[in-house]
Amino acid sequence: RSGHRGYPHRTEINKKIYRIGKNLKEDPHSARTENDLTEKAITPMGGFSHYGEVTQDWVMIKGGIAGPRKRIITLRKSLLPQVSRRALEKIELKF
Repeated sequence: RSGHRGYPHRTEINKKIYRIGKNLKEDPHSARTENDLTEKAITPMGGFSHYGEVTQDWVMIKGGIAGPRKRIITLRKSLLPQVSRRALEKIELKF
């Protein structure tokens, strides 16, 4: 039917992945970095607004993704090799 092709076919390219974390049972201190040695999980105190507590594996990306907070997203490897200076920069999280 017309108008029903948008939701499952939305594509965004070149999302920068900052960090991939494990679930709470495997790594309860998955938000720790080299600069911030505080033992903490990715969920802030009180949880994320309109979401709650993160208990599963998580991915931190640059920018945003359209849609509700709990919508499942699909990530895949880029079809083209990343050669720009911006895409090849090393990421160092300090928080």
